[in-house]
Amino acid sequence: MAAELYPATRVPCSPDCGTSSAAVQQCQQDNISNNNNPSVQGCNWQGLYPTIRERNAVMFNNELMADVHFVVGPPGATQRVPGHKYVLAVGSSVFHAMFYGELAEDKDEIRIPDVEPPSFLALLKYIYCDEIDLCADTVLATLYAAKKYIVPHLARACVTFLETSLSARNACVLLSQSCLFEEPDLTQRCWEVIDAQAELALRSEGFCDIDALTLESILRRETLNAKEAVVFEAALAWAEAECHRRELPPTVENKRLVLGKSIYLIRVPAMTLDDFANGVAQSGVLTLAETNDIFLWHTAARKPELPFMSRPRKGLAPQRCHRFQSCAYRSNQWRYRGRCDSIQFAVDKRVFVAGFGLYGSSCGSAEYQAKIELKRQGATLGLAVIKYFSDGSSSTFPVFFDYPVQVEPDTFYTASVVLDGNELSYFGQEGMTEVQCGKVTFQFQCSSDSTNGTGVQGGQIPELIFYA
Repeated sequence: MAAELYPATRVPCSPDCGTSSAAVQQCQQDNISNNNNPSVQGCNWQGLYPTIRERNAVMFNNELMADVHFVVGPPGATQRVPGHKYVLAVGSSVFHAMFYGELAEDKDEIRIPDVEPPSFLALLKYIYCDEIDLCADTVLATLYAAKKYIVPHLARACVTFLETSLSARNACVLLSQSCLFEEPDLTQRCWEVIDAQAELALRSEGFCDIDALTLESILRRETLNAKEAVVFEAALAWAEAECHRRELPPTVENKRLVLGKSIYLIRVPAMTLDDFANGVAQSGVLTLAETNDIFLWHTAARKPELPFMSRPRKGLAPQRCHRFQSCAYRSNQWRYRGRCDSIQFAVDKRVFVAGFGLYGSSCGSAEYQAKIELKRQGATLGLAVIKYFSDGSSSTFPVFFDYPVQVEPDTFYTASVVLDGNELSYFGQEGMTEVQCGKVTFQFQCSSDSTNGTGVQGGQIPELIFYA
């Protein structure tokens, strides 16, 4: 409320204030009627605020001088909101046409059933107070209101908020909404997250809330970084949710019904035989003929024609940021003994770190166990314990997190590894503080977590493996 934003003290009226006795009586009456609104108490409340913005803000959601009212929200959940035609018309071309255009209607009350009250108040707060008040629960509805009433600066702020909060958890839902709102930049950001963190996105609760067209566009996606078995499981989960939305029992037959032709966008033949036999074949969603044909596809020399695409998805090609210009080994280096090698890095664009490239033994082939970790401000974002084989060369060997980790720009993250294996290893030299890798710039600095000698100039963790 405006009173909370701009608190004011009560200014009493007196015969010495320069107004007529009638005006004094009116001011005193206003004081009584506005007793619960300290922002408009007193006959000279305007004098309390030095700018027109502050004086307009007093009118936000205020009955004082209101010349129109809105009944906002769906039936049974409406809220009556006061408005001031001039202020609204200055803030929105739609309101201007509504109140002052050639086809303007002189209504005292306007019903708006398709906008939620909190989002409509957020719209009015921007128009009256020049303040943007967004939260995760209402930002999509506020974007709808800003689009409906053509308030572009508020709409842009909503999109920026959504881009900032974008993650695998909400990317599929935001993809659906961004297409509806015709926001191509947000759509592209959503696809970047869905492609790189496909398995997390497909397993999110939000995936089950998308519409059928968005489901189809995701199932068609060539660059999804996901096993086809995970794609199938996600489609089944969506089908069950869709059955509930249509008030159908979630039987196998109804799941197949609501999936429709989208079932053929799942690349079932591209699965391993084990994944197919232990998952899809036992789900009951495919017909007996389809199940039989896919078994023959995997086992028979003469393969049947299938309605499913058999080519695996391309996925995303990982990129590697190499931070050393050379590597070396010495007879007394590099030793591990369970200590931590660590480095800090930052990027100038959002990327998804999939894992690290690590050195191996300098004394012939050996197996290592690596505990890799990615942290931000002390909080662990990714952690994995992995074994990898080193062939004794100076090459780097990739190790991966279970899921790629989203890394935001202009923030330092800590990459760490604890190695257990042959103590003598290659190590990097001539390290760089800044590396340009494609369109992404990496910056490196030493980490206080490093207890085994790794720093910017030399040591371990020679590569960051990422998607951009």
